[in-house]
Amino acid sequence: MKSQEKIKNICSKFFIYGDFMVAVPYGNGNINDTFQVTFDQGGSRIRYILQRINSNVFKNPPQVMENIDRITQHLLRKIRHEPIGGKRRTLRFLRSFSDYPYAQDDDGDFWRATIFIENARSYEVLENEEQAFNVAKAFGQFTGDLSDLPGERLHEIIPDFHDTPKRLDALELAAKEDRVGRAKEVGAEVEFALKRREETGILLELQKNSDIPERITHNDTKANNVLIDDLTGEGVCVIDLDTVMPGLALYDFGDMVRSGCNPAEEDEVNLDNVYMKFSMFEAMLRGYWDSCGSSLTEAEKQYLPFSGKLITLEIGTRFLTDYLNGDTYFKTKRPSHNLERCRNQFKLVESMEQQMDKMNILAQRLK
Repeated sequence: MKSQEKIKNICSKFFIYGDFMVAVPYGNGNINDTFQVTFDQGGSRIRYILQRINSNVFKNPPQVMENIDRITQHLLRKIRHEPIGGKRRTLRFLRSFSDYPYAQDDDGDFWRATIFIENARSYEVLENEEQAFNVAKAFGQFTGDLSDLPGERLHEIIPDFHDTPKRLDALELAAKEDRVGRAKEVGAEVEFALKRREETGILLELQKNSDIPERITHNDTKANNVLIDDLTGEGVCVIDLDTVMPGLALYDFGDMVRSGCNPAEEDEVNLDNVYMKFSMFEAMLRGYWDSCGSSLTEAEKQYLPFSGKLITLEIGTRFLTDYLNGDTYFKTKRPSHNLERCRNQFKLVESMEQQMDKMNILAQRLK
């Protein structure tokens, strides 16, 4: 953990009033370093979230923060007339003394700070269908709220982020180069992914033909990126906004299904525990439909079930590629961690394939 004195110094670059008390690591993110910091403000203990942006992943942090600043200010303008508590519906970033929504430390790293959202939490594994419904509803509302964002197109933070065919190309290259000598362990996994190459370009082709539109999307809609109110159970705030940029609504829905319908954690090694729970899929589909179904095109509606399988295959492929490249992208806790994640995701793909007919029938009924 970074020293308390260093964290205190970073906090001093932002408009945070009061006396610094303590900083502790927070959350289970795979990319950025996140801390919960506590300040004494006139005898009250007030919490904030402080986060170091991983510049190895996000090559241009100022562009990341420009996107985030635009969308959060837009959301704040939309909810300013809501009842008390409504402002919890978006993250609120603090300004630095240079009047940016970020600050740099002496090492050149970029940091940002947000007001801590009290009495709400995220869940690594959703506990029930009500939570699944509310997570999907929150993400759908997030996309809808940004549909009228004024100004220029947002920065594309990571080009081709959800270009699944290119993810397959990267996997093939990683297996061929075999930088750290792991290719011999994963022949079956590589074959699993490449066997499904033909269908990975379906959504891109639909977009090319104007059947599905480009939207402003979150692009990392894991279930734990929605804070759920402790009292009401509602999804109150979408978090982790680094990858908000132009994209496809189907990518967002697909990642929700991937992360929210698996009763096991993403790195569960007992694959008997890994499957797509159909009742959770149904709850997510209804929640998403409830908040933004009326704005979806016919093609978007048709491919909602398929999107879950596609994004699960894509994420599994990314885990496998990172494993072959020596674990340079995702944080890992053990040498086999990315491979365990990959196998978990590929097992989930198989479960979705076995239930795809039921998923399609359900989506057709909602139309």
